[in-house]
Amino acid sequence: MAAKINDAQLLQLVEAAIFAADKPLSADDMQTTVLDEFNVSKKRLADTLQQLLQDYAGRGITLVETASGYRFVTKPELSDYLAKLWPERSPRYSRAVLETLSLIAYRQPITRGEIEDIRGVSVSSQIIRTLLDRGWVKVVGHKEVPGRPGLYATTKEFLDYFGLKHLNQLPPLPEFQTLSLDLADTVVTTGELH
Repeated sequence: MAAKINDAQLLQLVEAAIFAADKPLSADDMQTTVLDEFNVSKKRLADTLQQLLQDYAGRGITLVETASGYRFVTKPELSDYLAKLWPERSPRYSRAVLETLSLIAYRQPITRGEIEDIRGVSVSSQIIRTLLDRGWVKVVGHKEVPGRPGLYATTKEFLDYFGLKHLNQLPPLPEFQTLSLDLADTVVTTGELH
């Protein structure tokens, strides 16, 4: 028989679980871990998460839902002040890395050659390695052309890092949103695009 938990206890447990987790925590993860001995329906958990979203709306810390689940983050407008707590700088990425990441995010799936055609310069192996090492991109298949080049796409880690739940939350850039039809016709994917 499942143990009972009242609404106040459920709110506290869910809040603590999200706070203590070292990565975003999905509702399914909560149900199979911290809530496994309680009979908590998906609707009741969704209502609890909605309550937490409302409770934290006006605070310096907010609850956000990313592609992988829920996590607490600080308000972006406080970042300059909070950065003083960590005097060392976060990694700076070159313009080439950011351009390559942007092209992958907006034109995925895309090959290294297609990125080079758009940028007008070659893409070094180090740029791709940086993005792969960060876990922001992955190879999701191969294009059916000679050499079968890898097709790159973003990952859930990319979405989580930038606080996004879906790619459609990226800022609109009309010049990137029109994918060529021939690209879609020549793709054999081995994974899911995020």
